[in-house]
Amino acid sequence: MIAGAAGVALVAAGAITYAAAGDDGNGRTPSAESADAGFARDMAVHHQQAVEMSYIVRDRTKDEEVRRLAYDIAQTQANQRGMMLGWLDLWGLPKVSSEPPMTWMDMGGMASGKDGALMAGMATNSEMKKLGGLSGKQAEVFYLQLMTDHHKGGVHMAQGCVDRCTVGVEKRLARGMVDAQQSEISLMADMLEERGAAPRP
Repeated sequence: MIAGAAGVALVAAGAITYAAAGDDGNGRTPSAESADAGFARDMAVHHQQAVEMSYIVRDRTKDEEVRRLAYDIAQTQANQRGMMLGWLDLWGLPKVSSEPPMTWMDMGGMASGKDGALMAGMATNSEMKKLGGLSGKQAEVFYLQLMTDHHKGGVHMAQGCVDRCTVGVEKRLARGMVDAQQSEISLMADMLEERGAAPRP
């Protein structure tokens, strides 16, 4: 199941390795204020935290199922993050913006950035610190809960790109993220249940 969930994302990611993502299909590169640029910038930051969480839990548990899931998430999202940052370079656009995160979704005021949680689903600095202090089953449960929230936020953002982005290859990547992360949310619910826990309300 884990391999299947990760596979959806990897197929979507692999499909873009040959594509330049250089324009929107009309010979125009995206603007700095476009949904294409906003999604690439914001999701690169969002993905980076998922990679960090995944490597933390791999050092805090010996459970092979959790370690395998964490490795798959880290590898997939690091790969996708590199692609999105590469597109910004290709488009000649900045990797940071003076506008609040998620402005491209008309949600720039939704995330307060309180305690490091810059976007939907992101863990706070305190939660990241707590994860690093746990071990064994406690670390597994907290990671699965944090990553479930993280994926829900990621799905919301990726669907925003599906709806708003104009670069075809980026829309396809976003659609692949939606499918893969929804699959992993279901998988993590089962893993939490096996550990006598549940996703956070």
